[in-house]
Amino acid sequence: MSLGINFNTNSACNWRCVYCQVNNLTLGAAPAIDFALLEQELRYFLNDLLHGDFYDRFGVEADRRVIKDIAIAGDGEPTTLKQFAEAIELIGSIATDMGVFPNSDFVLITNGSLMHQAKVQQGLEALNRYGGQVWYKFDSATEAGRRRFNNASLSCQASYTNLLVSARLCTTKVQTCLFDFDRQGLTEQEKTAYLELLRKIKADSAAQQIAITQIMLYTVARQSKQPEADRISALPAAVLHALADEIRALGFDVSVSI
Repeated sequence: MSLGINFNTNSACNWRCVYCQVNNLTLGAAPAIDFALLEQELRYFLNDLLHGDFYDRFGVEADRRVIKDIAIAGDGEPTTLKQFAEAIELIGSIATDMGVFPNSDFVLITNGSLMHQAKVQQGLEALNRYGGQVWYKFDSATEAGRRRFNNASLSCQASYTNLLVSARLCTTKVQTCLFDFDRQGLTEQEKTAYLELLRKIKADSAAQQIAITQIMLYTVARQSKQPEADRISALPAAVLHALADEIRALGFDVSVSI
């Protein structure tokens, strides 16, 4: 069981990734959060998992009746929430109070675009106190790729700087979505730039005594809800695994999800 918490109930994000599966995605930020409702819903659902008949109702096998993680992920960029730090603290305290943490992971899935903001850094400090981790999106290491795939105005260098900020404050993993766009496959330009980025990460993280050691590769599994949907398809597993082997040769741990 991965329990997802969606701050962006208005389907608003500051990026528009071409593979995004959110219906009616709009440009914007997360709405103000109702903390009383968040606590009520989270306690209710965790109680159902821990002490109720949730697993029986959904026919979950006995060996899978475990809370793998609580993940801050949803229909937009979660760090756009103004009360981001307070929300992380509340979720962490509730999950700890109910005995979920530290046995389960606490995950923030983010595009990293707002790591320079004080409220986001405070949230990462809270996430770290609860043993959490950041899954930091880095889909392309070229400026053209970032514009084409993520519709992101943040430059590669700014995103890289934010990645180092994240790693100083909390355990951080790099998460990369690779896919076939316009039947070009994984281009040599994108692959070369990405591997060069990882070499830079390896060198700079060692020099600055921060740990960025894990890379998570995946490809599209469901239909995009964006206008580019018919231009996108999954990359073959062999392509992902071959890239994973090259990344491992650089000294990283790599996971591949197909």
